[in-house]
Amino acid sequence: MKANFWKGKSAQKITIEKTDIVKIKKSAGREWFDAILFAVIAATLIRGLFIEAYAIPSGSMEKTLLVGDFLFVSKINYGARTPITPVAFPFAHHTLPIIGTKAYWDGIQLGYHRLPGLTNIKRQDVIVFNKPVEGVAPYFRPIDKRENLIKRCVAIAGDTLSIVNAQVFINCKPSENKLSGKTTYFVQSDGTDFNQQTLHDLRIEYQQYPDTDDYIFTMSREQAAMVKKWPIVKQIQEMNSKIGEYDSEIFPNNPRFAWNKDNVSAFVIPKQNWTVKLDSTTIPLYIKAISDYEGNKVVLINNNQLRINGKIADSYTFKQNYYWMMGDNRHNSLDSRFWGMVPEDHIVGKALFVWFSYDAEGSTLNKIRWNRLFSSIK
Repeated sequence: MKANFWKGKSAQKITIEKTDIVKIKKSAGREWFDAILFAVIAATLIRGLFIEAYAIPSGSMEKTLLVGDFLFVSKINYGARTPITPVAFPFAHHTLPIIGTKAYWDGIQLGYHRLPGLTNIKRQDVIVFNKPVEGVAPYFRPIDKRENLIKRCVAIAGDTLSIVNAQVFINCKPSENKLSGKTTYFVQSDGTDFNQQTLHDLRIEYQQYPDTDDYIFTMSREQAAMVKKWPIVKQIQEMNSKIGEYDSEIFPNNPRFAWNKDNVSAFVIPKQNWTVKLDSTTIPLYIKAISDYEGNKVVLINNNQLRINGKIADSYTFKQNYYWMMGDNRHNSLDSRFWGMVPEDHIVGKALFVWFSYDAEGSTLNKIRWNRLFSSIK
């Protein structure tokens, strides 16, 4: 096709030729590559910004969550956290399978940012978060590449928390005690053995003292009330640590605080812009947060004074919110009682529902827990 354009009498004649356009067909390999690339990008965006699947490997949240549960966790409820370590292999967390090498490159760190969410974190929410400080190099990882944990949020930023004889108090009022939460009990039988299949079906863990009729059961208060009615049970008693017994593994890991897994004295969970006076009674509680989570260079002086970023400080204002997380299986859970408060930048998302559940120890016909499929998490 030709087109002629004229501009006045002295203008030159311009000719435009329309050539045939040849469409190049993609090879089958190129089509597969494009499809896989699109799927990887789409799945990465969905996992990072909207929803992600997780599996439960341990019993720290029994009976709310069981070993073998597969669940979906929402990133949009609290607002998706943008990638802190952006250069990483897709679908791998921190370690590549088989070869066992790092699945990320920490040469680029973007810092913490979170998109707007639908709601704030509430007490009793079941939350997935990155494990607080894991240690020192070479075992220290970036925040978003640390181990994922799932626990119940017992106290939110600004709350005053205490634990007395395994009862949690929030702002001086008893917290909700879920009947499904587990603790340990001393159980004595009349000499008759307990039915192992019954205990397994009830998800009751047990140990028997050698050559005795004495047992330790790990179960909920609801189950304890039921077991107490069994004809072969002579005695049942909850096993809690005593007030004043010091456990060196319990936060803040300081003998001045005689705390244990069942007894913690009242203290405030830090809130963004909350200012705490720094002295011998507060420094042990908050020094880890100020140094490890808030990015300050801290030097402890005579156990009662802090030098923060080179300056003596008698107070400190927190930059972010913190939370207290505990497992429902209270005597079989490593949680905030052991490693302290969880900072907001470690929060991954809210657990929504169980989409599949598999019991590896169940009988052939009962491997799948049908009653748990698509059940909500409360």
